[in-house]
Amino acid sequence: MSIEVNNESEYPVDEAALQRLAVFALDAMKVHPDAELAVVLVDEVAMEQLHVQWMDEPGPTDVLSFPMDELRPGTVDAVTPAGLLGDVVICPQVAETQAAAAGHSVQDEILMLLTHGILHLLGFDHAEPAEEKEMFGLQRDILLSFAAGEHRR
Repeated sequence: MSIEVNNESEYPVDEAALQRLAVFALDAMKVHPDAELAVVLVDEVAMEQLHVQWMDEPGPTDVLSFPMDELRPGTVDAVTPAGLLGDVVICPQVAETQAAAAGHSVQDEILMLLTHGILHLLGFDHAEPAEEKEMFGLQRDILLSFAAGEHRR
């Protein structure tokens, strides 16, 4: 998989862990090994600009997803075709605030946001209760499986 992680914020982030999680999540969702994904970390000013421009909402948000080729999850028998998955943009400063409120590390929050963003790129949403249950269930499963693998490293 071609996964580019670009930290444009001044916040220290474990970019290698983001890369490993992205590969893990895309593999779990049966996305073609030649799919491309960009992960960008930005500061609050840049995130607020994107949030206003694309969602017409004020203030910075935690994560935004920008799908490109509208790829969908594959199956064991048929992986997703190769293509440009899109971009996931994360604001570490917003993640830091959310992590403190949730009582876990900023790294765990950023990993959760990346997983959430990837699922959005693959067409998942959480507007309706059934969609939310499915998406957040997948998100939890991916993160728990990834964490278990990381502990064996």
